[in-house]
Amino acid sequence: MTNLSETDVSSLIAAARKARLNAHAPYSRFKVGAAVLDERGVVSVGCNMENAAYPLGTCAEAVALGTMVASGGKTCRAIVIVAGGDRLITPCGGCRQRIAELAVAGTRVCCVAEEGDAIEMTTPEALLPNGFAF
Repeated sequence: MTNLSETDVSSLIAAARKARLNAHAPYSRFKVGAAVLDERGVVSVGCNMENAAYPLGTCAEAVALGTMVASGGKTCRAIVIVAGGDRLITPCGGCRQRIAELAVAGTRVCCVAEEGDAIEMTTPEALLPNGFAF
C-alpha cells in the first residue's frame, strides 16, 4: 500500500466526515462522505447526492474523484469513505472501477465509520480483481 502517515490518514478521515454532513440524502437518509488525496498532496472531498430518479444519484466517491480531476489531479494516492453510525461500507461496483482507473498501484482505500474508530484498509486491486482497463 502507498505510504501515508497517520496524520495524512487522520486528516482524510476528518475531511470525509465533514463532507458527509453535506450529503443530499432525503430519500434514504444514508449519508456518505469521501476524501481523496492526489499526487500533488491536494485533498478533494465529495458527498453522495440522491435524486428522485434513483439512477441519477451520485456516490460520494465519484464526486470526490471528479473534484480531484476538475482541480487538476491525475492520480489518487488514497481515498477514505465514511458512512453513518458504526457501519463500514465499501465502494459500489462503479466506484470501484473509477478508483481503479485513477489510482496508482497500492493506493489505500480506507473504509471508516462515522462513529468509533473502526477502519478497514484495502486496495483497488483487492476491491476489483481483474478490473477493466484499456
